[in-house]
Amino acid sequence: MLLPIIGLEIHVRLKTKSKIFCACPNVPEDTPINTAICPVCTGQPGALPAVNDQAIRLGVRTGLALGCTIPNTAHFDRKNYFYPDLPKGYQISQYDFPICINGMMMIEDRRIGITRAHLEEDAAKNIHDGGSGKTLVDFNRAGNPLLEIVTEPDFRSPAEAKLFLQELQAILRAIGASDADMEKGYMRCDANVSLLEIDENGQRLGSGLNPKIEIKNLNSFRAVERALMYEIERQRGVYEKGEIPQGATRGWDENKGETFEQRLKETSADYRYFPEPDLPPLDLTSIREEEKDLPELPSEKRFRFMDEYGFSAEDAKFFVSDEAWSAFAEQVMSELKEWKEMKHPAKLAGGWMTSKYTGLLAQKHLSLSDSKITPENFAELLKLIDDGLINSANAQKLLALMIDTGSDPSHLLEEHHLGQNEDPEVLTKTVAMIIQQNEDQVKQVKAGKLGVIKWFVGGVMKATEGRANPEKAEAEVRKQLGV
Repeated sequence: MLLPIIGLEIHVRLKTKSKIFCACPNVPEDTPINTAICPVCTGQPGALPAVNDQAIRLGVRTGLALGCTIPNTAHFDRKNYFYPDLPKGYQISQYDFPICINGMMMIEDRRIGITRAHLEEDAAKNIHDGGSGKTLVDFNRAGNPLLEIVTEPDFRSPAEAKLFLQELQAILRAIGASDADMEKGYMRCDANVSLLEIDENGQRLGSGLNPKIEIKNLNSFRAVERALMYEIERQRGVYEKGEIPQGATRGWDENKGETFEQRLKETSADYRYFPEPDLPPLDLTSIREEEKDLPELPSEKRFRFMDEYGFSAEDAKFFVSDEAWSAFAEQVMSELKEWKEMKHPAKLAGGWMTSKYTGLLAQKHLSLSDSKITPENFAELLKLIDDGLINSANAQKLLALMIDTGSDPSHLLEEHHLGQNEDPEVLTKTVAMIIQQNEDQVKQVKAGKLGVIKWFVGGVMKATEGRANPEKAEAEVRKQLGV
């Protein structure tokens, strides 16, 4: 049996104001080309780098959030290779002495080791001009601060790798280190995968690991999962032929859904690392105090949302993944504490926020920040629902009005006549009318087709414009039909 052995190398663009070794601004991808450049980041002769202190602090901050050890000192190295988007012919990176080592992250019940995290500069960006057939270079990205996070080969499935990246993204955003938007290239992933032969008891057969294949520059969670799934099956096919895959670097073709070979895998010797002569060693002893300022991490907040408020694991995950929703949910639950008679406030609040509210916002092409609903008014809506003063269908109509107007739900309830009509005489007459008008359905119920009762309830709700209580309507239908 062949077991996947997967490790990740993640490049994260740090959220600094300027680049890592010069004063040029750290600009978004849509900035006009070659407008945020200088002699340092374009590799001009004689230009000297100077380290961005904010990049060091954000790197250390990330390492602490990942449980890494922060050494007393670190230094930069030159990683030598030639590529058109690398103006100096080398990249300033870290090799022997990175700023973070030996961390870990828990993914569900599995421990994923973090080998290291080190700082380096980003390369420029090649732009292939289809019209002229030429390759142009935009240097805006050259010198942007990157933190490369290298994991141990602890993943055993593509799904685990995807979960890890999602959790890492949440951590980076929570601590303010990076926007970590994969689609914008602010978090890029290289995935290494090989297959290990094991017996039916999970014991390794033979010695050593097989050559690993590196899949470069994956830019979405979906791409990481799909590329790994494809590559695992591709390598299985190679083994089934009695061959062993050769270590190589491969790309991912999203349209074809397959990997393709780019070049043979490099080793550290190929890069001829040596200490960067223009930068002094980094003293990290004082920067380790960043740990005191770390906010509540996503895993801690999810646990608190479940423990303190009673949210389900799925709802807690939804809220914690977005800072705005997290704050909104906390304020709503704070309001609901005032109404101690509510039996299951977290279940009601979680369902309405993660399903009904998000659904209406999506229909209107709005984000939470675009909505005019305050946490206080949303909590009041939930109280109206819990008290049975409005049914689910009309509550959704009320919610839509609240999104547009921001008005108090109780006022909108009266203004638009959305509350439930509790007059038993009106309900009795309405049910009698529906029964009288539908003799065929009455016969079906009498013949034992009790599911038709729901049809009668629907008729009552339609006749009352949704103001009848569905449970009371069903009870009255059963009463008048004698079932």
